[in-house]
Amino acid sequence: MTTMVDVARRAGVSVATVSHVVNDTRPVRPDTRAAVLAAIEDLGYTHNTLARSLVTARTRSIGLAVSAISNPYFTEILQGVEAGALEAGYSLLIADPHDDPGHERKVVQLLHERRVDGMIVAPSAEPAELIDYVTRRRVPTVFLDRLVGDGFDQVCAESAEPVRRLVEHLADLGHTRIGLVAGLPGLSTTTERVEGYRAGLRARGLPFAPELLAGGNSEAEGAQDATRHLLAAPQPPTAIITANNAMTIGALQALRDLGLEVPRDIALACFDDFSWADLFTPRLTAIAQPSKELGAAAVRLLLARLDDPARPPRTVRLPCTFVHRTSCGCPETA
Repeated sequence: MTTMVDVARRAGVSVATVSHVVNDTRPVRPDTRAAVLAAIEDLGYTHNTLARSLVTARTRSIGLAVSAISNPYFTEILQGVEAGALEAGYSLLIADPHDDPGHERKVVQLLHERRVDGMIVAPSAEPAELIDYVTRRRVPTVFLDRLVGDGFDQVCAESAEPVRRLVEHLADLGHTRIGLVAGLPGLSTTTERVEGYRAGLRARGLPFAPELLAGGNSEAEGAQDATRHLLAAPQPPTAIITANNAMTIGALQALRDLGLEVPRDIALACFDDFSWADLFTPRLTAIAQPSKELGAAAVRLLLARLDDPARPPRTVRLPCTFVHRTSCGCPETA
């Protein structure tokens, strides 16, 4: 088996220099680093991560706990986390807590028992057990996508202002009855998007009508029911905003079942863009979250916490992008 000694001989450097290159523990001159990396490639040297973890008490691994990994939004976040972790020399252990508080606690404990150096977690609507676990055991943790309050590292996209912009856009098109299919109660994203909805109504001088706000529980099936509920009102909405991509699918299914055509019969705009949104007929007007950037930012926050456990906690908010298409009723050329 090839060792560091073999690499050092091939590169003409000391074993300590090879160690610094492999472990990134000290700056090494670019030409020397290149020689070491070339020797590693030539000899097929594989770094013994396990042996190093016994010395440093680090496993160079990160636990990632996000629900609905099959959701395109979280898939892109995963790509951002994976790319950031790989660049920093970390591996990932991934688990799905299913947005269930009890299961979430078990998942986090299992990741912790596998000695990950830290965790990135998208918390459920009731994260008390999760917060208690990572706080008591001092597990370096970054909360992703959803805020849990002060005192923790967390990263998420803006939620209120983008929804406000959707409301204002629909109002400017002449809609005065604008419905919202909101997400799972208790999530910070749900609270903020409802706040943005109400702020948009106020900005355009429109009253808030409770019957135009329906909960879709952040899932397609719930959004189907919520959309039917909205359209059964004595004065139904002429436009609907859905608060995540899964609920957009549910709303579209409900509209199809009711024989309604977008945007001829009702306008539709959604929070969360996804790769095939541009392929729908009509093309979906959407708020695009910086998914991969969120994942990468979470990794940076966690690595900063590992390097300096005493640093003050940070909350990072990233802006979203308004993607103007035609489901809102605007012409193709708008």
